[in-house]
Amino acid sequence: MATGALMAAGEALSARVSHLSESATLAITAKAKALRAAGEDVIGFGAGEPDFPTPTHVVEAAQQACADTTLHRYSPAGGRPALKEAVADKTARDTGLSVAPEHVLITNGGKHAVYTVFQALLDPGDEVLIPAPYWTSYPEQVSLAGGTPVAVPTRLADGYRVGVDQLEAARTPATKALVFTSPNNPTGSVHHPDDVAAIGRWAAEAGLWVVTDEIYEHFVYGSAPFASLPVVAPEAADRCVVVNGVAKTHAMTGWRVGWTIAPAEVTAAMVTLQSHTTSNVCNIAQSAAMAALSGPQDHVAARREAFAHRAGIAHARLAALEGVDCPRPEGAFYAFPRVEGLLGRDIGGQRVESSAQLCQALLETAKVALVPGEAFGAPGHVRLSYALSDEELADGLQRLAKIVG
Repeated sequence: MATGALMAAGEALSARVSHLSESATLAITAKAKALRAAGEDVIGFGAGEPDFPTPTHVVEAAQQACADTTLHRYSPAGGRPALKEAVADKTARDTGLSVAPEHVLITNGGKHAVYTVFQALLDPGDEVLIPAPYWTSYPEQVSLAGGTPVAVPTRLADGYRVGVDQLEAARTPATKALVFTSPNNPTGSVHHPDDVAAIGRWAAEAGLWVVTDEIYEHFVYGSAPFASLPVVAPEAADRCVVVNGVAKTHAMTGWRVGWTIAPAEVTAAMVTLQSHTTSNVCNIAQSAAMAALSGPQDHVAARREAFAHRAGIAHARLAALEGVDCPRPEGAFYAFPRVEGLLGRDIGGQRVESSAQLCQALLETAKVALVPGEAFGAPGHVRLSYALSDEELADGLQRLAKIVG
């Protein structure tokens, strides 16, 4: 295509898309895979993706579903009734939140769930409080819905946990919603149930919506147990939207099945929206999700134990590096060290002045792929996913120590 045609195409793009940043986590993962395909020995710490296979009984359910000709056709835009029932049953079993199937919307993964929520709730000018560090897609999706993301910084000294005082200081008359995530991506922090309850009560008193992302609910390793906000703060339940999915718990990132749980009128609006965008989620993937939620759950505890072990290894190795401050991960499968002590130094023959430059230097010299903190609203940090084999984890950490230790 000629240069002039390229320029014309660029000028035709909408402002919302032109200002959109690529997902940093997916970008670094794609770059690591490309380097591997070119013959480079790269350790990828970028992807938030369990290295375990999808459980066998889930795969078998999908294989059987492929032969069911009724599933070769459209199904309800909001999700198959049996899967919505399975989500309701799973939610009551795992978190104690009782919901009816009509409160459930099945989406194309958790990311699509968050997008759909913001499209349904936000008008231009509505502000959304997002504790930082945050998952890289939250602010972008708020902006795509016409809202204004408002970062609420947290501190390493507080374990990257947000408090009511910080949230209240950031609230304005334009604030409509709060995004709450515990366990947190990227920090691995977990809020104590009492603190979750206090945040829920504050949001209810302020008349705010809460979008609570529970995708890492089963991966908690510290002393604080997982707490679902509408359970410990029932006064917030009527203005709360729960986001979840099968991706992390059941190693099903590629199957693309997530869901929302919301008040019936909000769910109905999101179903209408989805009817005009994606229609139904793949029926075969929905069958697999039903098997994951309703079938044996023994693999969940085994994988939680494996991630807890890896969290300890990652923390010990990273905390021992000079110039690196690394809190022990309490949940999810990420370490989020502060690397400001490495900035201004020569790393692999390159002077680095930012965490983005540090990640680039480490990829080129140590062949390890990390995600820079800039992507999470936290310059001077990096995110390291330990959702990879014990052997790769040890190898990658050793490479880091050799370069920066």
